[in-house]
Amino acid sequence: MSKSDLTIVINTFNSDEKIYSCLDTIHSDYKILIIENSNNLQFKELIEKRYPNVTCELTGDNLGYAKGNNLGLSKVNSKFALILNPDTSLDGDALNNFFVTAQKLEEFAIIAPAVQEKGDDKKFKYNKDPIEIENVKGFAMFLNIDQFKDIGFFDDNFFIYFEEIDLCRRLRKMKKKIYLDQTIKINHIGGSSHNQLINFEMELSRNWHWMWSTFYYHKKYYGFFIALLMVSRKFLSALIKVIFYSILFDQNKKKIYFQRLSGLFNSIMGKKSWYRPKVS
Repeated sequence: MSKSDLTIVINTFNSDEKIYSCLDTIHSDYKILIIENSNNLQFKELIEKRYPNVTCELTGDNLGYAKGNNLGLSKVNSKFALILNPDTSLDGDALNNFFVTAQKLEEFAIIAPAVQEKGDDKKFKYNKDPIEIENVKGFAMFLNIDQFKDIGFFDDNFFIYFEEIDLCRRLRKMKKKIYLDQTIKINHIGGSSHNQLINFEMELSRNWHWMWSTFYYHKKYYGFFIALLMVSRKFLSALIKVIFYSILFDQNKKKIYFQRLSGLFNSIMGKKSWYRPKVS
């Protein structure tokens, strides 16, 4: 295996404050494809000038995590692809260790790194060998491209949330293998891949899409009525909190819970995940 066997795909949106820290931890011999969910030509020019190994494609629209990564993966010609979030940083041996693990395993669909988020280190007893697991977090996924030819990648209907869980579920149904390797270290800040100035708008978007994706995912696998039963408490809770924070004149909290209510209602009604954060 060689470095040319890997393409790194990074899906970005207003990620100017984070992406440089990520790219600085990746050796310049690796090919990187950035899918930027905007028309920000200045971002593209600055990135490509600073990093000759990076190609930045502007989508012209905010495609979200699933569709944006699918676009990037459709352009991958290498044997492997590594999906990365822009708010990640790689330990020095991380990429080499992915290759080492890929050579050890007879077959695999996904290899995930040790999860470097608070509390996650308690989920698994340390093991120097890769361990087979049911699903992984989407911030760093090392994909064996051949394993996806018969099932595709992410479900485009998701904007954010549940798309990696859905993908892993489809892989397991086809008896494909997903591994966690605790010798591979990738740090992930989490929830902060965008610029700080748009924090509240992104919070509104996250709440809308979390609820939309929750219902859509459960409807996909359990049917409409079971999914409706599963989210009924969330719907009632959001409704009560919208009323409560309206009485208290807490506009920010009211907006957040209204977004939850709206996302869930739109999903129940069968509408697409149309909401996008309002940023200039």
